[in-house]
Amino acid sequence: MRTQSAKRELGKASAAPAAAAAPQATPVWKDLLFLLAKLAGIALVFMVLFSFVFGVMRYQDPAMSPAVKDGDLVVFHRYTKSGYRPQDAVVVKFEGEKQVRRVVATEGDTVDISGGGVIVNGARQQETGIYVETERYEGGVSFPLQVPAGCVFVLGDERHIAADSRVYGPVKIADTLGKVMTVIRRRGI
Repeated sequence: MRTQSAKRELGKASAAPAAAAAPQATPVWKDLLFLLAKLAGIALVFMVLFSFVFGVMRYQDPAMSPAVKDGDLVVFHRYTKSGYRPQDAVVVKFEGEKQVRRVVATEGDTVDISGGGVIVNGARQQETGIYVETERYEGGVSFPLQVPAGCVFVLGDERHIAADSRVYGPVKIADTLGKVMTVIRRRGI
């Protein structure tokens, strides 16, 4: 008789840890609340990134065609203002509108436009992607022009229609919004 009661006690003892180890099911509402908290955290991170570090704009100007076309989405980095180099595409603000323009010269460079081309520091620039001649605008800035400290000289790629530094002069680096990182092309659907 002792063996039967010992077996029963042994069976109860081994069943107790198995029951304690079984996981408790969490209510569905707690899982949903946890998922919503994760989604809100991700949305907050994206809002902070695209408010302070990156910028996004829908470009609505043919002045940078074919590099940036009307309707493209432009993503730019706000904290690369100190190191602009020639050929960088930057976002500037002119008369309340954001523009994408290409840096042609930086501070201390002498810019001249003559004979249908851009001359920087006495050397004619070989610009790829520019398919029209660069001409001066009547009533614009006078050339040759030395780019002041803390400024850049910018031009649009579609030179015959672009409002750029030929009109408003060199742009202060502090007035630029950032350097273009990528362009997301809009497809004509």
